[in-house]
Amino acid sequence: MLATAQDIEVVAEAATGTEAVHAATRHRPDIVLMDLRMPDLDGVAATAEIRRRHSDVHVLVVTTYDTDADILAAIDAGATGYLLKDARRDELHTAVRAAARGETTLAPKVASRVLDQVRGADPTALTRREIEVLQLVAAGRRNRDVARQLHIGEATVKSHLLHTFAKLGVDDRTHAVTVALERGILRVPEASRASRQPWGM
Repeated sequence: MLATAQDIEVVAEAATGTEAVHAATRHRPDIVLMDLRMPDLDGVAATAEIRRRHSDVHVLVVTTYDTDADILAAIDAGATGYLLKDARRDELHTAVRAAARGETTLAPKVASRVLDQVRGADPTALTRREIEVLQLVAAGRRNRDVARQLHIGEATVKSHLLHTFAKLGVDDRTHAVTVALERGILRVPEASRASRQPWGM
């Protein structure tokens, strides 16, 4: 799809997030097209690392995932744009050119979700930190592990969870994760897909 555009040149390809970071350092491209689900290092972490090392390299996410958690995480990591893989060829070319100019391009469905978050129309919407905490809970982490990973106090983790329970209308961790997954607030944890074990309490 990219090769059909005379003004776009593909200088490298990568199969994992770590390879993408190394390729970006080696080739210093104008644009990196980034998927989100990859072995070794996911797209969000790879995007953040590329942007940390090379602020002049723009990252355009192209993925099948369109949940609030994925979109917000990618944008927070520094992604310039967010497209879905059903984008037409001309849309992809236009997005790449826009990213090269430092402009933001969002798929219509993604733009709608971002606007909803910015407007804060829903008073029950979870904050970015509440989503981060709940995502780790969904992956089986206990409060002390969540606190250590996010560099916050265990009491703060409990506070975030209590606010989350209230917003989702639930009274425990398992129901909070279940409701958040049903609403697309969280992505399905990799460990849960593999093991199908219940989330830790």
